Amino acid sequence: MQEKNDKDISQVLEWFADTGVHDIASDCNVAQKNAKTEINTLAELKEVMKKVDISIKACALNMVFGVGNEHADILLLGEAPGAEEDRQGIPFVGQSGQLLDKILAAVGLDRTKVYITNILPWRPPGNRTPTLQEITLFRPYVIKHISLVNPKVVVCLGGTASKALLRTTQSMTQLRGKWARIEELSASILPTFHPAYLLRSPSQKREAWIDFLTVKNRMQA
Repeated sequence: MQEKNDKDISQVLEWFADTGVHDIASDCNVAQKNAKTEINTLAELKEVMKKVDISIKACALNMVFGVGNEHADILLLGEAPGAEEDRQGIPFVGQSGQLLDKILAAVGLDRTKVYITNILPWRPPGNRTPTLQEITLFRPYVIKHISLVNPKVVVCLGGTASKALLRTTQSMTQLRGKWARIEELSASILPTFHPAYLLRSPSQKREAWIDFLTVKNRMQA
């Protein structure tokens, strides 16, 4: 399994190198090596991630690591911090976070029963979507982060998180509500809509609610 994962990452790095992007290839090698080091706790992982050399740190106020139950059976994986998250250093505390709390409450969950983190721990400038380079750099840390929490289910919030974790180019229409797995993790993975998308498209809230009901039912099975 590890040999396959290393091969996959090597292919990504070769692609970057072939296109003339050498710094990210070097950074990804460092990330891969760091994520394989003897990191046994979330606190240790956080300290390692603080030292990652990436330009978006200069534009951010705070590193946004994770929040919630560190032994939760359900982990929610978002895209990146927004403005309010950057100010407070806590994931999903802005409008999207308020909607997420309502969705959780609708299925009998709250932040004491889940763990929440993002693909990127720093806010990209102007709230832009994370780049492929940034996602590739942080994916080993995301895998380590999830492994340390060791949930039974990972709920990917939105297309960026879903595609990054599953390493796919499929659309959210294709991914949403369908269980998936990857070799690096024991958890089952369910992509659903990001709360920010639901704020723009409230007609899709029912689908997201159904997805969270599916997660809850799986936990009770």
